[in-house]
Amino acid sequence: MLPTGAPLSEWLTWLEKLHPAEIELGLERVRKVLDRLPLQRPNHVFLVAGTNGKGSCVAMMDALLRAAELRTGVYTSPHIIDYNERIAVDGHYASDSEIVAAFETVEAARHGIPLTYFEYGTLAALVVFSAADLNAWILEVGMGGRLDATNAIDPSAALITNVALDHCDWLGEDVETIAAEKAGVMRRDIPVVFGDADVPQAVVAQADKVGAKLLLRGRDFTLEGVPQPGLGGDFQVGNAAAVLALLDASGIVAVRDPELIARVLPRVRLTGRGQCIEQDGVEWLLDVAHNPAAAEALTNLLDNRRSSGATTAIVGMLDDKDVEGMAKPLSKYVDSWIAVTADSHRALPAAELARRLANASDRPCLVADSLEEALESARRQSGNNDRILITGSFYLVGPVLQQIGADNP
Repeated sequence: MLPTGAPLSEWLTWLEKLHPAEIELGLERVRKVLDRLPLQRPNHVFLVAGTNGKGSCVAMMDALLRAAELRTGVYTSPHIIDYNERIAVDGHYASDSEIVAAFETVEAARHGIPLTYFEYGTLAALVVFSAADLNAWILEVGMGGRLDATNAIDPSAALITNVALDHCDWLGEDVETIAAEKAGVMRRDIPVVFGDADVPQAVVAQADKVGAKLLLRGRDFTLEGVPQPGLGGDFQVGNAAAVLALLDASGIVAVRDPELIARVLPRVRLTGRGQCIEQDGVEWLLDVAHNPAAAEALTNLLDNRRSSGATTAIVGMLDDKDVEGMAKPLSKYVDSWIAVTADSHRALPAAELARRLANASDRPCLVADSLEEALESARRQSGNNDRILITGSFYLVGPVLQQIGADNP
């Protein structure tokens, strides 16, 4: 236990060492602590699961609910730059003091139970939300669904964006197995929207088993009349349609207003997701895509933002990611790669990443010894109408945004 008044930075360092494993899926420990926390739940608790697009759906859901004059609490992960990004109350990041007070509350209830960094943060977010008199909590699932810490609290409705291969060491080696894990957010009689047109059988089977009210694209809702969100990529219309279906099924009448929808969705922005920045005639495109399905989605954005110049891609990835699956769809848009070691102890070393990128794409790949070197190399070889693409991990996009001095969208 840290002394009273310890700053947030010390808490975060301490939390990293509290549990021997960075990830330990399971709900028993979280639920024990949760039962000791006097939380005041709102009318609506939304769980958002899926392989890709969770952050986009959370951002759109939050914007729509707040436009309808509902007060929201939003929990997301990981953060891009500051931990405070993970916990937002009514559109504003929680302050250091609010988060520290919540950590102290969790610690007082923990009684020695070992919690991971993510589990501790999840419980702290709920404490912050409970104290804020909110109408809705929006919780982004960290990994999977069934055993994720966010699933310790029963939702009133849930959204599963899609299912693709990612986190295979933890969730399974095939789409159906992963889908079964994500479908663990379902509960009896609650609406559950599956946002993708390709529906795994495991999702349908779990809905039937538990008695959830499964809503499917093409059967229960369509993309017709849904405006293009401010987030880049045509696929975001599908995410928006899923969000609207979930809010409608939850009985939030104000969000059915076409004028409100048309006004709000095109204004939604999200840091590091298809984020474009112009500097000195060069376009910087930052996207946290880190698996093959996300890379395919990124190609949609690149198709819609064709550049007349060359594209240099700076890439950093974690060691459990599918480098070849990322490189292949992007290679037709990338003229040269720069590999860098992402800012994580789980990062794939730049030299190994460069070898795999070059082999998978048949494009040259420079090895950068530091992020500063990677950025300088990219700037040096980029001129007017050229593009610098930053992708592969949250742990790369965040540090790049800090280095180039860009504001959040």
